[in-house]
Amino acid sequence: MAKVSSDQLGTEPIGKLLIKQAVPASIGILVMSLNVLVDSIFVGNWIGSIAIAAINVVLPVSFFIAALGMAIGIGGSSIISRALGSGNKEKALKTFGNQITLTLLVTISMVTLGLYFVDDLIPAFGGKGGIFDPAKIYYTIVLYGVPFLALCMMGNTVIRAEGKPKFAMIAMIIPSVGNLLMDYVFIYVFDWGMHGAAWATTGGYLLCFGYIFYFFLSKNSELKINPSHFGLSSSILKEIGSLGFVTLARQAVTSITYLLLNNILFNLGGEALVAVYAIIGRMLMFALFPVFGVTQGFLPIAGFNYGAVKYDRVKESIYTAIKYAALVATLVFAGLMIFPTEIASLFLSNRPNLPAEELAANTFVLQHAPLAIRLVFAATPIIALQLIGAAYFQAVGKAIPALLLTLTRQGFFFIPLVLLLPSFFGEIGVWLSFPIADVLATIVTGFYLRKEVKTKLIG
Repeated sequence: MAKVSSDQLGTEPIGKLLIKQAVPASIGILVMSLNVLVDSIFVGNWIGSIAIAAINVVLPVSFFIAALGMAIGIGGSSIISRALGSGNKEKALKTFGNQITLTLLVTISMVTLGLYFVDDLIPAFGGKGGIFDPAKIYYTIVLYGVPFLALCMMGNTVIRAEGKPKFAMIAMIIPSVGNLLMDYVFIYVFDWGMHGAAWATTGGYLLCFGYIFYFFLSKNSELKINPSHFGLSSSILKEIGSLGFVTLARQAVTSITYLLLNNILFNLGGEALVAVYAIIGRMLMFALFPVFGVTQGFLPIAGFNYGAVKYDRVKESIYTAIKYAALVATLVFAGLMIFPTEIASLFLSNRPNLPAEELAANTFVLQHAPLAIRLVFAATPIIALQLIGAAYFQAVGKAIPALLLTLTRQGFFFIPLVLLLPSFFGEIGVWLSFPIADVLATIVTGFYLRKEVKTKLIG
């Protein structure tokens, strides 16, 4: 693979550069999302629909701890991109060293707490009734691998900050393919059930860590750190924390959202309705992969050029990213509106002689999922502005507006709506909360982004 320099982020045409950054990011996210999707299909077909609900209960806890690594990664990577753009390589190296130290300290502490309070956390996140036992099995095994996942999430963002999206893409593909192969062996061949699903997931984390570790030791990385870079710097930690808190706050609100929705839906329709949301959760990760890919590709371009004081290129990258993301979001929207029943049926077993309880749960899911999918994704074409707008402020190091815009959708709009609307509309009220929150958040983000472009990106 040809060696790529981060300097290209400041010289290549924006459209070409965004495609070069976004396509590998999209492919990587696609493979990771397919991993989650196919993993859920395997679990649903080989273990049962309640097992999908069990995994959905565990995800907020494990993802939150992993998001600590992503938060440290994105916060530090914003610093690295701007430091490389301004020619300050020593600051980039020190930042990377601090990211590694901080990720290890924080995630190991959180995993210890997560394992100690396992019997309290699982019911709190909706793991009740028949969901509790399989959720506890999955949770306990997966949590041991979460520090490696956090290091992967952190390292992946740094690879992108160096302007090497193809390597970041490979880092996302390897664990996904490995997880699916291990799913087949552990669940289907060895018949390990939930234990097999959990060990396959943890094995995928270890494969990803191995590849990223190799990348930074190889000649492909510009960031060759030494032991002095691991010593924590208060100024760098403060900057990582302020920017990374945006990502952490987003994931914290996402975890709270899972907690609320799993409990609200369990009270409205039991385990089967939680399974409907589990399917929608997978589609939220999978269906929007190209939009997230454009967003990931946009971040290092905006950060590097902002650091290099090339504001015209920053503005061009904003407009181009929104245009590309809106186009792919509209295509995704069309597919979801046309094929919701077919999508839902992929997650359900059609084995002969299904137990009556599982058959009833599958029937319920097929009756409720199509409308839920259409409502949840109703505002998909406009989310590009929301995502790119929030990402811009994070890329250029403006932590407070980035935080507020990140929290706008789920924190300021969605959570109040999902607490209020089900009282009037029941289950439909839950699904309506998604598009209403998307529309309101997009309006707010558009206002602040337009103001920023007109007043700050001058020159």
